[in-house]
Amino acid sequence: MSDVTHLIEAACQGDPRAGEQLLPLVYEELHRLAVARMAQEKPGNTLQPTALVHEAWLRLVGNREREWEGRSHFITAAAEAMRRILIDRARRRRAMRHGGDYQRVAYEEVELACAIPDDQLLALDEALSGLEAMHPRQAEAVKLRYLMGLTLHETAEVLGISTTSAWDLTAHARAWLRREMAKS
Repeated sequence: MSDVTHLIEAACQGDPRAGEQLLPLVYEELHRLAVARMAQEKPGNTLQPTALVHEAWLRLVGNREREWEGRSHFITAAAEAMRRILIDRARRRRAMRHGGDYQRVAYEEVELACAIPDDQLLALDEALSGLEAMHPRQAEAVKLRYLMGLTLHETAEVLGISTTSAWDLTAHARAWLRREMAKS
């Protein structure tokens, strides 16, 4: 039995000293595997090969139920662990609760649909609250069209109405809001 095999078994049994001695012996090979795996990933992946090695290491050595038959078995299991880590990360990125297929955008690049001074924004919010109490459908149309920046067609789609009806709702709401904001 080689030193590596003996250290693998001892590390899996929970001997921390064995793990410390084993890692330098297999690290280069694990790192080469990680670099090869990462080369197959899409650009922009934030996981580095070193982090992938460490995460796979923790999964392998932390699993005390496994018996390793030697270095090649351990390396094969490490490659499989790396593959599973990358698959898990890809699934998490695609999950809707993590943004789904949306692209990340830097905060500095985002333009607000309406850029108005704070006092006018507060007056608009107060008037919009009044409109919402009296005419909820018109208030919803205004929020979609002017605050969220949707086109007239998109607003109509979201509300499930014709483009003409969406135009009528927003035109009436704009006039009502102007009148209310002029009061304050």
